[in-house]
Amino acid sequence: MGDTLERLWYTDRRPLGWLAPLAWLYGWLVNRRRRAYRNGRRPVHHSPLPVLVVGNITVGGTGKSPFTAWLVSHLKAQGWRPVILSRGYGARPDHYPCAVGPDSDPAACGDEPVMLAQQTGVLVLVDPRRARSAAYAEHEKLGDVLVCDDGLQHYALARTLEFCIFDGARGIGNGALMPVGPLREPLERVRSVDFCLTTGQPEHATFRGGLPGAKQCYAVTLVPTVLRNLNSGETRDLEWLSGRVVNAVAGIGNPARFFDTLNGLGARVIPHPFDDHHRFRADDLDFPHGPVVMTAKDGVKCRAIAGDDVWVLDVIARPDAALVAELDQQLEQPGKDRTHG
Repeated sequence: MGDTLERLWYTDRRPLGWLAPLAWLYGWLVNRRRRAYRNGRRPVHHSPLPVLVVGNITVGGTGKSPFTAWLVSHLKAQGWRPVILSRGYGARPDHYPCAVGPDSDPAACGDEPVMLAQQTGVLVLVDPRRARSAAYAEHEKLGDVLVCDDGLQHYALARTLEFCIFDGARGIGNGALMPVGPLREPLERVRSVDFCLTTGQPEHATFRGGLPGAKQCYAVTLVPTVLRNLNSGETRDLEWLSGRVVNAVAGIGNPARFFDTLNGLGARVIPHPFDDHHRFRADDLDFPHGPVVMTAKDGVKCRAIAGDDVWVLDVIARPDAALVAELDQQLEQPGKDRTHG
């Protein structure tokens, strides 16, 4: 169902236009909720630490996780001690906040938190109430900057900087609010964010002449780096893919992006898309021929069931130099804090 909806949303047309009354109601509820935080009718936690929020206003994968991993690594290189706050989609811990490390169980803590812990080496706190995990990080003195993953709509936590990420190829789709289109918030929301980012080539018509209302749109390149065997840890250069038939497995928000990446590296791809956050079983990876190549996010869930010929394609984010310079300048400004976007 989710894949079908996204195919309908990410076109120039609005085949679900007959649902416009529901989209209007959804937009009214979204704006009403934002006003409640803005006007003090709902409580907002103001952290004494800088809070950097990474998110999007569209449904589906946009490359948030690779950018979050880059952001955390950049902060560490600048001398900060970041802590990642995550909702932990699908997480079922026995308490909140739940501290996640590289060896945590993704079935209990969520796949993205474990992946980020592995990629960054920093503590990840999982809690659907990010304000609560922020207060916990402050009280326990776990770090000196908070990075909120996929938290753009979590207005209960005031933020210092906001990063809104778009897929460069899919943009805003048909530009309509859910359920007619893929927008989680009205497009005017980009006027209030600090950084609008596009991953991949900004090919969609949305970005011709600049994103309407955005201060500036920066490019973030997602760069494949190496293939890593999920069992042995052996690595292979990307040239290994050239001309090779591979079973490409992806349980992410936008599987087509992963398949396109492998095709671009010369692989002969047999695509196997799954729903985002899919809980894999051994028979999901049982194919008669060819190696299996998957995303890092899927890899954290498949280590226990993977055969010897299962590989992860590691990808890193590489932002524009202008974005990095502007980010460093913003971080030098003390006392900035916003209740809402």
